[in-house]
Amino acid sequence: MGEEIPEEAREQEGEEPENEILKQNKQTQILEIAEKLINGGLRSQIQAAKEIRKLVRSCSSSASSSKTRTRFVAAGVIPPLICMLSSSNLDAREASLLALLNLAVRNERNKVKIASSGAIPPLVELLKFPNSKLPELATAAILTLSAAAPNKPIIVASGAAPLLVKILTFGSIQGKVDAVTALHNLSTCIENSNVILNASAVLPLITLLKECKKYSKFAEKTTALLEILSNCEEGRIAISNSSGGILTLVETVEDGSLVSTEHAVGALLSLCQSCRTKYRELILKEGAIPGLLWLTVEGTVKAQERARILLDLLRDSPRRERLASSVLEEIAYDIASRVDGADKAAETAKKLLQDMVHSSLELSMNRIQLGAASCVPSQTQVSSL
Repeated sequence: MGEEIPEEAREQEGEEPENEILKQNKQTQILEIAEKLINGGLRSQIQAAKEIRKLVRSCSSSASSSKTRTRFVAAGVIPPLICMLSSSNLDAREASLLALLNLAVRNERNKVKIASSGAIPPLVELLKFPNSKLPELATAAILTLSAAAPNKPIIVASGAAPLLVKILTFGSIQGKVDAVTALHNLSTCIENSNVILNASAVLPLITLLKECKKYSKFAEKTTALLEILSNCEEGRIAISNSSGGILTLVETVEDGSLVSTEHAVGALLSLCQSCRTKYRELILKEGAIPGLLWLTVEGTVKAQERARILLDLLRDSPRRERLASSVLEEIAYDIASRVDGADKAAETAKKLLQDMVHSSLELSMNRIQLGAASCVPSQTQVSSL
């Protein structure tokens, strides 16, 4: 009861003629729209571009919309739409942008076709446009196209990245979100990802990270970009000079998702490894120890290793006096195997390490409270002032 009948079964039950008629009607409609777009005047082209968006969005299923997108591209609509991006008429630019966006969404081939047909340069020009709506739409289009691996080098070479960084500062909220995601997509296309970012991106990224939920997907992309920036001296200086820059990374270590904590601790580690004497006190001042201790137990494998190395760098004691984390784990595992046997040793060892972390956190908090109390003048001292 209520089970959906597969399309093949519906065709066998006599619905094929109706489906075929609908398919033919849609194909006719697509060809008529393409004809207006290719051979019509500007008004007809604008109307045709709007109709492309409307027809794609009206499809009842993702499969249907995907087929419609493919048919539009086969009908030759991409070249005239790209030409409209450079029109002096703002309505033409907006209509063509929205049409290209709808053709590219959820269709990898169309993304590649649009980029290879020359859409990137006019889209980059639109990022510079003194109009709040067109740069935002262009950012969304570049974001969509950057999801296709073959397009990433083309977009990087076009000089889009510095303009996307400007969107991080001056764009709308949606524009900033799209810019971060586009930059994150582009950062995965080359080994030296510093090429697409410069230190000017640090302040807006820190500001966005402060304001978002640290466990969100957006925070994951933002911290990934900050980790990339922490690999160059200009980026490290910008992070430490930004108001609350290091604190925001520490808070992400404490409250972030598995991915964002890994990137945040990576950025902090990069700072400390580059110049321990400069960054050690700055990181300690923001209360990083509790979050790092927790991360050594609950983070990803990479985050745990990074947290251990950073804790090692943050300690005062000489290296020969330190108890290596790996040794501590071996001791915990040995105790666990004796108590619960080899089968349950790993689980018991993890609980033992968690208890150690909790105890360490409590000791750290007690020391902080005692230190704070010792800094408060007594009533006698206050009255004598």
